Amino acid sequence: MFVLCFSKRYTKNTEMDEEVLDKAVYLYLKKKGFTQTEQIFQQEQQNKNNKNSSSSITATDVSLSDPDLAKQILTFSQSESIPTLYHDGYSKLRSWTYSSLDLYKHELLRVLYPVFIHCFMDLIAKSHLQEARAFFNNFREDHEMMHSRDLTKLEGVLSPSHLEEMEFAHTLRQSKVNIKICQYSYDLLLQYLHKTQSITMLGIINEHIDFQVSPGQPSSISDDAEAFSLVGSGQDAANLINQKEIHWGLLEDSLEDRLDKAGGLLSDSEKTEGEGKEGELDENKKKSTEGGKQGGPLKKLKKDKVVGGAGKAARGEGEKSTAAPRVKPELTLPTISTDVEHSILEDLRNRVQLNNSTLPSVSFYTFINTHNGLNCSSISHDGSLVAGGFSDSSLKVWDMAKLGRMGSSVLQGENDENTHGSNNGKRSYTLYQGHSGPVYSASFSPFGDFLLSSSSDSTIRLWSTKLNANVVCYKGHNYPVWDVQFSPLGHYFASASHDRTARIWSMDRIQPLRILAGHLSDVDCVQWHMNCNYLATGSSDKTVRLWDVQSGECIRIFIGHRSMILSLAMSPDGRYMASGDEDGSIMMWDVSNGRCVTPLVGHTSCVWSLAFSCEGSLLASGSADSTVKLWDVNTSVKPPKTEDNKSGNTNTNRLRSLKTLTTKSTPVYALRFSRRNLLFGAGALSTNV
Repeated sequence: MFVLCFSKRYTKNTEMDEEVLDKAVYLYLKKKGFTQTEQIFQQEQQNKNNKNSSSSITATDVSLSDPDLAKQILTFSQSESIPTLYHDGYSKLRSWTYSSLDLYKHELLRVLYPVFIHCFMDLIAKSHLQEARAFFNNFREDHEMMHSRDLTKLEGVLSPSHLEEMEFAHTLRQSKVNIKICQYSYDLLLQYLHKTQSITMLGIINEHIDFQVSPGQPSSISDDAEAFSLVGSGQDAANLINQKEIHWGLLEDSLEDRLDKAGGLLSDSEKTEGEGKEGELDENKKKSTEGGKQGGPLKKLKKDKVVGGAGKAARGEGEKSTAAPRVKPELTLPTISTDVEHSILEDLRNRVQLNNSTLPSVSFYTFINTHNGLNCSSISHDGSLVAGGFSDSSLKVWDMAKLGRMGSSVLQGENDENTHGSNNGKRSYTLYQGHSGPVYSASFSPFGDFLLSSSSDSTIRLWSTKLNANVVCYKGHNYPVWDVQFSPLGHYFASASHDRTARIWSMDRIQPLRILAGHLSDVDCVQWHMNCNYLATGSSDKTVRLWDVQSGECIRIFIGHRSMILSLAMSPDGRYMASGDEDGSIMMWDVSNGRCVTPLVGHTSCVWSLAFSCEGSLLASGSADSTVKLWDVNTSVKPPKTEDNKSGNTNTNRLRSLKTLTTKSTPVYALRFSRRNLLFGAGALSTNV
């Protein structure tokens, strides 16, 4: 029990008003619920009034004669009722921060945003609505660049009840912001707060900010991914979870292992000698499986790259997955037929090894006449099938080989009249109907014989691409299902929903095997680990979580994004994970310790798709800004050189972008590397871009 006792003393020269102080102390005790202390205080006042003021003075009464103490009590009391203190306190803190030395300014500026939003929400909570709106409008411009989406959400907070009803505002009130800051900046901030006696600002900082203080001078890298983060369970809880053991390696006795034991990839000389024989065969195969008419020139580019002289170096980089540790599967894995196994091994033998000087060939599929109805797209492992999910609840699948024979390379969307009018009235696609709401996600099985789709009708449907029919309808989620993904070996799949859960399923059961709960908001995307023992989920709560498939336990929390996560990708060796968010930022994570290796900055809008090349040396990202970017993973995962930090080079992450491929005006919905390292992409032509 917190006990607070006050006594009063009158002196001739004092300017304090005893009644004001008594009232301030009484109101404070009553508001905070200190009932016992309040009764003691009232009893003390009654006893004092019954005695002569001259005889009731004791030595302990001297403490309140201190004018500084009285000033602080009155200031604290006034802060409960005078909203101008918030405005003046923040305004002075802002002026002091912007006038600080450049060496410390970028760290001190991180404090302003959490103080700003909590000043605003405190004013709303105390029903000073007009003053809160004026405060918000006066200072919001300072934070528009970094937190525009957050400010748009907070703009809708108009009453104290909204703070509880609105999920985003409630989360901010209940959570703490973690800010990385050096010891010098931290000491400067404390000195300012104590010198100016900014009780209101000090209270907000103490209640809502956790400082991670590092010794020495501030880092020159101002865009550190972990410099500013929000976590509901607290950083300590996240750190505790991230200490759990994880086996991130590849599965034992995989097809890659068998290929290595059988002699590994063909050498450059063997590839060159064999190309004369295989060129014609590969040319025909490419036409039927990897994009119809585009097959010829793509194969030519591919052959040129293989002969090009970078083969040995590229193969050396591709050996990273071979060096990854081997783990045992926790799930009962499906058996692979002999024909499929031979086909995969053939693709692995003929794989092009990519690196920063050997970039992939790209085949991009563009949907037209979709009338803004296309919600998602998926591409099969060899690019022979392309699926699109639409707002009218339909799912359409194009066979690239048939499309090529029909003399058309265009993917028609909802404009069925044009499609029926050409090619003797035949559709250029197969129409799958069954959902009763917009289709938000589609995923081909690893071998292309099945297709999954998820919808706002809260169901997941399994379709057979051979029978062109719906096989199973899976029900379990209570709200729209945003994403669904097959596991790397098929049979198992995972879903993400608005109900804040992800679920793990198998094709032969209509009920989920695991329900993964823990996110604070929608689960927007899912991605399997390469060994199928783990599942990653990205959420609107700005975190990524990694789950153990067998136990259903969260074993990693990745914190650092500043907006909702829209896409995930796992490296082929299982060591690294990439995540893309709504602001256009991409972060590379080390799965083993849960830390961000590096942020990749370059996109200007939502990152909707991510894909690693088969040997893991490149990362491709597709965005709503109508570009595909290729990133050098080998450079990105290396720690920055100390010379770069000392020289103030803060743009090292931007140099890791190898190439930007710009579409005309087509936001990129999906990306996928084939087993031979050809990059496929898909998107809908937009007139608004």
